[in-house]
Amino acid sequence: MMLGTDVSSLSTTAANAAAQGLSIVVPVYNEAAGLALLHQRLGGQASALRDRYGLACEVVYVDDGSSDATPAIARGLAADALDVQVVSLSRNFGKEAALMAGLDHARRGAVLFMDGDGQHPPDLVEKLVGHWIDDGYDVVYTAKAHRDNEPLLRRLAVRGFYALINWGARQKIPEDAGDFRLLSPRAAAALRQLPERNRFFKGLASWIGFRQVRVDYEPAARAHGITTFSAGRLVGLSIEGLTSFSVAPLRFASLLGVLLATGAFLFGLSILWETWVDGKSVPGYPSLVVGLMTIGGVQLIMIGIVGEYIGKILSELKARPIYFVAEHSEKRTEAKAKADLGAGKRTAAE
Repeated sequence: MMLGTDVSSLSTTAANAAAQGLSIVVPVYNEAAGLALLHQRLGGQASALRDRYGLACEVVYVDDGSSDATPAIARGLAADALDVQVVSLSRNFGKEAALMAGLDHARRGAVLFMDGDGQHPPDLVEKLVGHWIDDGYDVVYTAKAHRDNEPLLRRLAVRGFYALINWGARQKIPEDAGDFRLLSPRAAAALRQLPERNRFFKGLASWIGFRQVRVDYEPAARAHGITTFSAGRLVGLSIEGLTSFSVAPLRFASLLGVLLATGAFLFGLSILWETWVDGKSVPGYPSLVVGLMTIGGVQLIMIGIVGEYIGKILSELKARPIYFVAEHSEKRTEAKAKADLGAGKRTAAE
């Protein structure tokens, strides 16, 4: 039985990349106010890519249970320069599920993921595609050039997160890397082969390997509204990423247990020394209470960490689908539709 997947037949070069095409996956959640402008800018990029590489493009908007007019606006967008798919999920399943839904519905070879709030600049798409077609990279990921405009506490938290998740990992996740990235046809095929339901996209896109290159960029201001990622939700996502992709918390728990056990042993030796050698009576209540509270608190933390992993195991064993599609629509560019119609007429005549 073959325990791996051979994707070598999907390798692309500058000569055959145009035949593969590009799918742009855009998860959207309550983005009605800025969706039309984003689509217009993506259309301009699609035209530029067609002129430069002969590359056919499509955009896949994945509506993750929006409560505003986002689905209706998305379905009304014109397919002028690129094909348009609108995949509406039955409820809000989260960004990771929306990314997977877009990957499953992408019909071109290469896949590019970007957010729908305007912070991932569409003007960068042509540069990412250039790294794939001209330079031969399979994964072109973007990262924030700097975090100078963020609070010190957040910067320290981000650095600590990446240090912990990469602790002992064979395949490191690049610091500050985001979901704005391009996957070549074989990289996209490899990502589709990963069966887990608790997905951490940044980690999985790094884990698959292949030739990868980093592109630094300055995130644009949000086109409208405010972010839905509060501090509590970011902490939750960090815990989700750690427990879905890394065993670092378990290793940390083991190390902390060893340190506490060593400290307790040394403390016990000091008590024996003072009692047997110096003849001092050691006060019992304060040291006993502090010791019990410390050990009890640490044990509860360890139980919580183990519980997170048990919860992930239970989720995988249930094997529930990670999303349901409520509505799916597709529009093709006029040129392609006319070509298909002409081919149909010729076939009928023959």
